[in-house]
Amino acid sequence: MLRKANPYRELERSIGYRFRDKSLLETALLHRSYRFENSPQNVDNQRLEFLGDAILGMATAAYLYNAYPDKLEGKMTALRSRVTSGKALAHTAHSIDLGVFLKMGKGEDQSGGRKRASNLADALEALIGAAWLDGGIRAMDKIFKTLFQPQIEALSDNVWEGNPKGQLQELTQARWKASPQYRITGKEGPPHAAIFDVEIELPDGTTASGRARSKQSAEAAAARAALETLSPK
Repeated sequence: MLRKANPYRELERSIGYRFRDKSLLETALLHRSYRFENSPQNVDNQRLEFLGDAILGMATAAYLYNAYPDKLEGKMTALRSRVTSGKALAHTAHSIDLGVFLKMGKGEDQSGGRKRASNLADALEALIGAAWLDGGIRAMDKIFKTLFQPQIEALSDNVWEGNPKGQLQELTQARWKASPQYRITGKEGPPHAAIFDVEIELPDGTTASGRARSKQSAEAAAARAALETLSPK
């Protein structure tokens, strides 16, 4: 008797875990658009995504707590965000070609759904939730060591890269037990190409400013400027 081929062999190899119950894996890869286009289908990966989000957050927090006893809460939070944010999860999912395995509606597929960051991030969280149901802590440990631990180890020496606001927040909390205050001081140009001016005030009264094409980018620019005026004591 011929054994049925496993269509998920490469995916399981990429995540470091082999599912016992393949139906859980299939559900994790089932985008809601497929359910909408196929009326008898009454399940998709959204519930597993909810579970996986919580499981990944717990696993990452536990790893950081045990692996880096010298790091403060702010730096551990930043590290966790660097590997569990939607953008980071989408990048990880792309690296294992997760989009190839997604089952979705024709409309979503034709509009580029297999490469859409939100779909990839959601599917990866759903896959983690499915693995937890399939194999518990053992399953999560294997996936975490394969996909996430190497990322954390690579980032640990530069935890605040790309997050000047987070770095400044930790610095002001440590020095003054207070947070910096941001305010928009100017906005010019048409709505589709507006330029924002933002001023930041530190707890000691020091100010710095930033200018960019979005409020968030202007705040980040102001935070970088403020960091240049400060030096660790």
